[in-house]
Amino acid sequence: MTVLPAGAPRRVDRTVGGRAMLLAPLVGALIGGIATVVVVLAQLVKPDADLLAAVLGVLVVAGLSGGLHLDGLADFADALGSRRDRETMLRIMKQSDIGPFGVVAIVAVLLLDVAALTACLQAGFGWQAILIATTASRLTLPWACLKSIPPARPDGLGSMVAATVSPTAAALTTAAVLAAGLALSWLTSSGIGRLLGAAAAVLLAVVTSLLTSRRARRAIGGTTGDVLGATVEIALPVALLTLALIV
Repeated sequence: MTVLPAGAPRRVDRTVGGRAMLLAPLVGALIGGIATVVVVLAQLVKPDADLLAAVLGVLVVAGLSGGLHLDGLADFADALGSRRDRETMLRIMKQSDIGPFGVVAIVAVLLLDVAALTACLQAGFGWQAILIATTASRLTLPWACLKSIPPARPDGLGSMVAATVSPTAAALTTAAVLAAGLALSWLTSSGIGRLLGAAAAVLLAVVTSLLTSRRARRAIGGTTGDVLGATVEIALPVALLTLALIV
């Protein structure tokens, strides 16, 4: 989930994959924490440059993810944009090149990320927003890997983690992320709006995951690694926009 070095697990199977999906929000919190440090430092050096701080924060998140999720978003967008049959869509997603729909999708989400984070910074809720949003965006992974969502193909990353998470486990993980987001908002700021924003950002990220997974199941028969990456990248601007509009 990141380019950060980590030891290899002793065992890699679907059980381990399911556990990894449940731990994904912690990875989001780690990425968001590093991005937070960059945003805060940028504001200390140049207090009136909110746009610059937002760009740096978004680039850190994308860089620490290795661009993997953005690549998945591009592949999924190209597949859906082709409006072809299931097999053709899967073939498009497996190709290494990026088409026009993929380019537009990447540009769109990055612009939304930067614009929304800039608005949050201007509202005095910047570093909290990026931390909540990156965590919430990774919360989409347990929901995208529910046992009711099959893999679209028998091989690939998606087949390792698809249909590995129970609804109860996903709900408990969501409750933990929601509680953490509310606590962060309550401890670092004042106003009911920011509490509502944090709650809405987390819950809308879950809704985004369910809707994206539903679209993928209808289009290609299930989920893939590209779909999982797309879900993360779509949920991030959704969470940031929610916070920008509410707080």
